[in-house]
Amino acid sequence: MAEVEATQAAQVDVSKTNSVPGEGYDKKCIFCKIVNNEMSTELLHSDDEVSCFRDIKPGAPHHYLVVPTKHVGNCKSLTKEHVPLVKQLVETGKEILQKNNITDLTDVRFGFHWPPFCSVTHLHLHVLAPASQMGFTSRLFYRLNSYWFITADQLIELLSTKGETN
Repeated sequence: MAEVEATQAAQVDVSKTNSVPGEGYDKKCIFCKIVNNEMSTELLHSDDEVSCFRDIKPGAPHHYLVVPTKHVGNCKSLTKEHVPLVKQLVETGKEILQKNNITDLTDVRFGFHWPPFCSVTHLHLHVLAPASQMGFTSRLFYRLNSYWFITADQLIELLSTKGETN
């Protein structure tokens, strides 16, 4: 019995999301509702860790949102421990692009809006392709080196040097 409890505790400790019982789902969060099939949104990918669906206001011919399946806050709430999750979001985004015949990954934008410039607090990676076909407004919303948008690579580097605390 003690072995089972120790194993369960270890599983909770390595979780990428908040480990408090009942956490991992925010009933007010639209993305939590989407990944739990409470909305009519088509899931392009869904597993225990990450889910993917189309953005309702696409900024490019291919605009996908890749999210943790369990509720995780925005970029500012992340720690060094979240680096593998962010990398997994990017890899899932690449897989979805490849399934949709996008093979030129040099013309793709992977990134996050930096708070307070995000409309949904559930962590979500924007995957936009081809970036060269983004319109004027989209180029502003998803602008590189801006105060409101950070690339996945920039976030990974920031988290890697951040340490274990916020």
